Amino acid sequence: MSIIRLNNLHKSYVTGELSLPVLKGVNLYIQEGEFVSIMGSSGSGKTTLLNIIGCLDVFDKGEYSLHGSNIHKASADDLAKVRLNNIGFVFQQFNLIPRFTAARNTELPLIYKGTSHKSRQEKVQAALERVGLSDRAQHTPTQLSGGQQQRIAIARALVNQPDILVADEPTGSLDTQTGVEIMQLFQSLNKEGMTIIMVTHEEEIAAYSKRIVRLRDGLVVSDEGVV
Repeated sequence: MSIIRLNNLHKSYVTGELSLPVLKGVNLYIQEGEFVSIMGSSGSGKTTLLNIIGCLDVFDKGEYSLHGSNIHKASADDLAKVRLNNIGFVFQQFNLIPRFTAARNTELPLIYKGTSHKSRQEKVQAALERVGLSDRAQHTPTQLSGGQQQRIAIARALVNQPDILVADEPTGSLDTQTGVEIMQLFQSLNKEGMTIIMVTHEEEIAAYSKRIVRLRDGLVVSDEGVV
C-alpha cells in the first residue's frame, strides 16, 4: 500500500516580482516500509520535495496523499499534528538545544504532545536505548561527539513512535565511519518496519537505502531499486 502518493506536484518560490519554479510536476509513490533516497544536484528540488513530504512546506499545485488523506486540504493545525504524530525529522546540523541534556532534547516532542511525565520517562529511555546512548542521557550536546549528537537527534525523531522518518543529509556533518554507523542504524530501523525517506548527495550513503529517486530540474528523471 502506498503510504505517500504525489501526483503532478508543483512548487515555486516568489522573490519580489520573480517566480522560481522548483518542482515542475513530480510524481512519486512510496510504499509502507520502504527506505528511499532522493538524490540530485544543487537546485534540483530534492530538499524542497523532502520538506513537502514532511509537511514542513506547502506546494502550489498537484496532489499529496498521506495515509490516504489529502494533505492539500489540511489546516495548519492538522499539519502540525501530522508532524508531531506521524513523521520524525533528522537534519544535517542535529538541531539540539545546547543547554539541555540528551534526555531533555529527546523528550521535547513528548512535551509538545502533552504526554504524562511517567510516560515521557519511559519513552525517552526506550528511544535512547534504541540508538545505543542510554548511558549518555545526562550529557549535554557539547559533551557528545558529532555521531552521538546525531544519534540523540534520531532518538528525538523516534520518541513519538512515528511511522515515517525523513532525513535531510543526515551524515553531512559526520566523518565517514560515523556516517556508516548512522546508516546502519537507519537500516536496522527500516528492517523493523519504519518507512525512511532521505535526501543525500553521496552515492555511497544512498547505497544503504533500497531505492534511489533522482531529480533534475524539478522532475523525477530516474527511480530505481538498489542492487
